[in-house]
Amino acid sequence: QVQLVESGGGLVQAGGSLRLSCAASGRTFSNYAMGWFRQAPGKEREFVAAISWNSGTTYHASSVKGRFTISRDNAKNTVYLQMNSLKPEDTAVYYCAADQSRRPGITTLEYDYWGQGTQVTVTS
Repeated sequence: QVQLVESGGGLVQAGGSLRLSCAASGRTFSNYAMGWFRQAPGKEREFVAAISWNSGTTYHASSVKGRFTISRDNAKNTVYLQMNSLKPEDTAVYYCAADQSRRPGITTLEYDYWGQGTQVTVTS
């Protein structure tokens, strides 16, 4: 079992920045690929970014590429999502997830454990 706790969400104006953190506990963090997803009201949960167990591979959704960056610190059991140039359409609950396969996936089905989410609201 892996427990995931997100933090860092909040209210920000368009053009601003936030850094989300996801702290993991339980099994060895470096055994897992990690991902960030988001879900806006009335919409399905969508892929944002993913990172392999050793940070060797990262993926970012086209909608956030160039603005968001995923990273991890295995010594701190934490994965981050740096979000810059935020837009109102980035408003959503952001979830981190862990994938036992170590390979970063882009679909929700590939992930085994999920956090409770953190709200990000971007005002225009």
